[in-house]
This record gives sequence, C-alpha cells and structure tokens, in this order.
Amino acid sequence: MPSTFAKLYSAALKGVEALEVEIEANASPGEEMKGIMIVGLPDAAVRESRDRVLTAIFNSGFQPPKGRLTVNLAPADVKKEGAGFDLPIALGLIAARLDAAPGLFDDYLITGELALDGSVRAVRGVLPLAIEARARGRRAVLVPTENAVEASVVDGVIVHGVASLAEAWQHLDGTFPLVPEPRRDLEKLRQEQVHDIDFADVKGQAGVKRALEVAVAGGHNLLMVGPPGTGKSMLAKRVATIMPAMSEDEAIEATKIHSIAGLLSTRQSFLTTRPFRSPHHTISDAGLLGGTSNPLPGEVSLAHNGVLFLDELPEFRRSTLEVMRQPLEDGKVTISRAAATITYPARFLLVAAMNPCPCGYFGDPKRECRCTPNQLRAYRQRLSGPLLDRIDIHIEVPSVDFRDLNRADSGEPSDTIRARIEAARAVQAARFAREPNIRCNAAMSSRVMKTHTALDDHCRELLENAMHQMNFSARAHDRILKVARTLADLAGHVHITSDHLLEAVHFRTLDRNLWV
Repeated sequence: MPSTFAKLYSAALKGVEALEVEIEANASPGEEMKGIMIVGLPDAAVRESRDRVLTAIFNSGFQPPKGRLTVNLAPADVKKEGAGFDLPIALGLIAARLDAAPGLFDDYLITGELALDGSVRAVRGVLPLAIEARARGRRAVLVPTENAVEASVVDGVIVHGVASLAEAWQHLDGTFPLVPEPRRDLEKLRQEQVHDIDFADVKGQAGVKRALEVAVAGGHNLLMVGPPGTGKSMLAKRVATIMPAMSEDEAIEATKIHSIAGLLSTRQSFLTTRPFRSPHHTISDAGLLGGTSNPLPGEVSLAHNGVLFLDELPEFRRSTLEVMRQPLEDGKVTISRAAATITYPARFLLVAAMNPCPCGYFGDPKRECRCTPNQLRAYRQRLSGPLLDRIDIHIEVPSVDFRDLNRADSGEPSDTIRARIEAARAVQAARFAREPNIRCNAAMSSRVMKTHTALDDHCRELLENAMHQMNFSARAHDRILKVARTLADLAGHVHITSDHLLEAVHFRTLDRNLWV
C-alpha cells in the first residue's frame, strides 16, 4: 500500500513580513497510527501542535491517517513559530487520510490555531500573511473568523473566515462553500478616523501649542519642561489629533506591526488613526525596543507613523534611553538574537515631558523649590547630550493662569491646526520629491540643508551672535535651521526670515541654560 501525501501552504512571520511556508503531510503504510513527526525547524509551540491537532481531528468527526505520519515545513532553514500552523497541518492530515485530489489547497494560504474541540482561534500576523498570499499569486486565504476583517483590507485576495476545522474542510472540498468576507475600503476607513480628544479642550498654553504645531509640521522631536499640573500629558495626548491623516501605505505599515504584536481585536482590526504609545518609565530595554527570545515589536515600533510619548523622561533608566538613539537616527530598530536578526520600522514623533527638578518646582513663581544645586545637576545629567541633541525643540510649560482656566470660549480645534500642518507638509513633499529618504524638514541631511536653509546676511549674523552668546553646539546649529525652515513653511515663506530664526532659537530652552 503506497504512502498518502498532501501539500498546502501557510506563512511564517519574519519581522513585519510573512514568508510562505510549504506544508507537506505524508502517511506511510501501516495498520495503526504511530504518531506525528514534525520537521522543518519548528519551535516548541509547533511541536506541541501534534496533540492539539490529533485531538481536534477526532473531535471534529474525522480520522487521522494510519501508519507513520510526517509533516515537513519548508523551507527548512526558516524557524516556524506560533500556533498558526495547527489548522493547515490538520487539514493536510485529513487530506492524506481521504487521499484528496492533488492541488486541492493550491489557491490558499491557511492559518489558525486549533482548540481541542476543533474550533479555530485567532492568531497574530494575519495582515502580513494576506499580503504575502497576494504576492505569491494565491487566490484566497483561510483564516480564523476573528481575523477575517483584518485580512479583508488587502485588495486582490479573497478572504474566508472559518470558525472550526470541520467548516474549513467542508469549504475546501466544496460541500458547504463559505461566503467571502466583504472587502474593506482602506480609503474609507482612513477618512472615518475619529478622535475623542481635541486641542480645543486645552485652556491657555498658547506658546506650547505653537511649539507642538511646529514639531508636527516639520517632524521635529520635542521636549516639554514644566512643573506638575501644567498640562504636559494632556497636550501630548492630543498631538496625534493634529498629525496629517495616514496614507494607505502608512496605515498598512502600522497595522502590520500591531498585528504581529497581537494587539488587534475584532473591535479594532485595522488602525485608522495614528498610534499613540506612552510606556511607563519602568519599561525595560526589550520592552522599548523589542526583544525576548522571539523578537516582537517594542514600543518604538508600535509607535511607527505615530507618537511616542515619554513622560517623566529623567526617570527612565539611562541605558533604556540610550538604546533609542538608533531608531531616532535611522527610523528603524534592529534586534539581534542567537536565532535571528529582525529589523522593525520605528519612524515616530518623539514627544517627551519632564519636571524642571526632582521636586518639580524649580523656577515656579508660586512654589519654592526644595532641591539642592547638586540634586539639580544630577537630575539634568540623567539625560545624555547625544539624546538631547536628537530633540529639536525644547519648550518651557508654565503654570496655567486662573483666567485662562475659566475662559468660556474653547481653544483652537485640532482640525484647524491640522489644516495648517497639512499645508506645510505639502510644501515639504514637493521640496523633497526627489529625496526618497526625506519626508519632512527634520530628516534633512547636511547636503540638502545647504540648498533649503540658506540665510541672507542679516539672518546669518543673527545666528552667529546667538551661537556665540548662548554657546550652541554644531548640532544645535543644524536643529535651529531645520526648525526655522518649518516656521517659514507654516508662514508660507519661500525664504527663512529673522523672525523664523529668532523663534527657532527660542525653542532651544535647555541649550540657552535657562534651566539648572
């Protein structure tokens, strides 16, 4: 009696991408089942699937093949992780038992975790899998019902959501075909983005709002320094509401990362608003950058195309802050482990906040600071120079005046601010159309700056005086020019004027030694 054989396809995750995996199920001749051997570099979760798969097959009313069962996952040099191979392995064994026709699964990429009763559970990374299916020319994907909406945003692939192993088999053999999941219009989803917070909620703080507008318009990282209760966190949480709407590519990029991290749900299966991440200062290096033995995205990647807010910045471990220098510089983070090296995108707007001193009241006109000069110095030194150099805008956040708090009229709404920002971003998009790696002013290289931040004699003299009097570093010089360029864009000016330059200098609070 010859061996029976079935071939089908799934996918393994590698970073933010999925890689097609060919699954071969073979049953050697025999009167009794002699167990399942899974080969092809499976991890512990895949090896443990043997018992889950067999129990699910029995409880779904099927019988596994007799004889020695071998399941091969190819390519063999790619590590296979997670429980998403349960469903395709089970379907392969059923096909081998029933000696199904060759090519039954050729049109499909299949994933899903099996429960012991044969029901199919949600898995991570379905959006990258659907994109890989389209790239490989597969006609459809078979995914857990809970993941079907997530996959349905991929054009050109039919999505079938399955609730059980029996349902999946009956669809594949044509007994009870499933109704495809309706395709979601990405553009419509993007336009339906709704924020439940708004800049109109913030009373006073006109200067800080202006700084945040400039930061978003030019993609500049920003640090707010002020005593407790001045609204730093409130302002930071509203930054995402004034950022330009995500493009289709940006939305897919961000959703893929959240899908791989397992953060999507049936209620939010696709990101329609820019992500806002605010990790606690006790976070580990791995939590911020990503890691563990199976490298998953960290907070810097989960904030990709959105905002990363670090409150109480000096309270973070210095080593944790130092590891942020790579993503701030390169827009990506590389995690190296013995098993693999993974690169995740991490292009985000950093918004940080801190008190001016340990007690929080240095420079406050109403409360006395209790900190000694040594404490002040030690507090400041928790932030390294290289990290501060990567923050373009430093702004003081003063206490809010009572009259501002009790004003009847609301502040300027986020929609109005965002309209100005989008106009400035449109200018930058045209300016950097031939620079594929530059999207906004903050990303300008020295070569590009020579063309787009040229100063007239008067402005050059102003900047030279500021450099000498305030002891700015060479890096601060470049940051000032970039911010000045953004201020000119917001004002609709082709050239940087003295007003733009002076305002950009004002945004270097820490460099001006006004704190300590």
